[in-house]
Amino acid sequence: MARIAVIGAGMGAMAAAARLAVAGHRVAVYERTDTYGGALRRFTRGGFSFDTGPGLLPLPAVHRDLFVKTGKEPLEACVDLVQVDPSSRHVFADGTEVSLPNASRAGVVAALDEGLGAGAGQRWGDFLVRAREAWDRTRRPLLEEPLWPDWQVLAEREPYPAVPHKRLLRTRRAGTLAEVGAWELRDPRLAALLESHALTYGLDPRTAPASAAVLPYMEHAFGTWYVRGGMRELARAVHERCLARRVAFHFGAEVTGVLEKDGRVAGIELADGTAVEADHVVAGVSPGTLDRLAAGRAVRGASGVRPQPAAAARLTLLLALRGGRPEGTAHRTVVHAPDREAELDALFGRAEPAGQPTVTVLRPGDERAAPEGHEAVTVTATVPARPDRSWDDLAARMLAAAGRAVPGLRERLLWQELRTPADIVDATGAEGGAVPVPALAAAGGRLLHPSNTTGLPGLFAVGGWAHPGGGLPHAGMSGALVAGLIVEGPGFRGSQ
Repeated sequence: MARIAVIGAGMGAMAAAARLAVAGHRVAVYERTDTYGGALRRFTRGGFSFDTGPGLLPLPAVHRDLFVKTGKEPLEACVDLVQVDPSSRHVFADGTEVSLPNASRAGVVAALDEGLGAGAGQRWGDFLVRAREAWDRTRRPLLEEPLWPDWQVLAEREPYPAVPHKRLLRTRRAGTLAEVGAWELRDPRLAALLESHALTYGLDPRTAPASAAVLPYMEHAFGTWYVRGGMRELARAVHERCLARRVAFHFGAEVTGVLEKDGRVAGIELADGTAVEADHVVAGVSPGTLDRLAAGRAVRGASGVRPQPAAAARLTLLLALRGGRPEGTAHRTVVHAPDREAELDALFGRAEPAGQPTVTVLRPGDERAAPEGHEAVTVTATVPARPDRSWDDLAARMLAAAGRAVPGLRERLLWQELRTPADIVDATGAEGGAVPVPALAAAGGRLLHPSNTTGLPGLFAVGGWAHPGGGLPHAGMSGALVAGLIVEGPGFRGSQ
């Protein structure tokens, strides 16, 4: 039985802790804040309750597997998991609207044909077939296996089978997500639908590889889910599963260093000077934090993949509204920006934010989220990772954009609360409040994440800043990979 110290109580870290405890190890989690869940936090006021991190769950199979492998009660016995239908409603710049059914390719094709005109659904459906090829080619190395030693194969090879496109007497294939939208979808509204999946993670579609097509494919293939009571309930369930497996939690316990002895990890040091001995250390922290804990030792990039600075964070408006949610209201509405280029230039550093951004409006229809006869609405936008700036002007424009999704919004507004990148820094410690992106193939490897093993034997990295990257499914899978590497050793090759 090994002694294992886990730094941080984020979702990936807790997934690793539960799996390691089931394997017979003595596991203790040290979290600098007063609670668990990482970005999965909740804000409550006056009977209203809001998720302040991810509001929906894609690919629930990852968490179903966690609960199957760590106890008798399945995920659905621990949380009330409900499928969101429609998956999303989209309000485009020209005023066109379309609602897309959940996990139904035929339904999505029909809805797009009806909403955007004949042929639109077929083009999107054909795109999803190609996106599935990219998914099939990258699923195991990018989600289910430790990062390959020859990861350069993933960096150099574009897995998305782009359609040949003739331009200026030359035949080209789309290499970026924006080119996929322009050359294969051939409709600015379909392109906006495609690019919104990249923008959610702070990816510039003009430079994101075509392999980012797997992001909308995952949603269409595996559905979108919500946990009744809010996504914080998922964090609670994972925390309780850890406690049931006798994982010890220490809150308000800031780790200030990783200890080394004879060229191997030996434990951690806490802010009060306490040294905790450990045979393995699992770090669920951002790259900058891990570098500080390692005191200059080159622990990251042992695989040759260097952590890339994330450029984007999230700005979130929490709206308490008088009046109930009308019957038939979509859980999620995406209101697309009227000026795509201006939004992208502002988001990726070439201009100041101006105009209305693309916003996602979540209206859960959850009786636990608001007092009877009222509604709790969450509005999010992707913004630069700059916690030091004022966001009031952009928040006002987000509110105006949300008004296109919620009729009579301003008249119904009781109060609002703004959550900024600075709040993300407080919750997760991520530099600038940045949001990690999922690992993606191609693009020279710049969207891969450092391996879960590090340059210091016995020290492992878990969570969104390690392989396989950001997003709830990816964080959960990182926990499975780290547990496998510790339990089975360096020969571990992932789930079968």
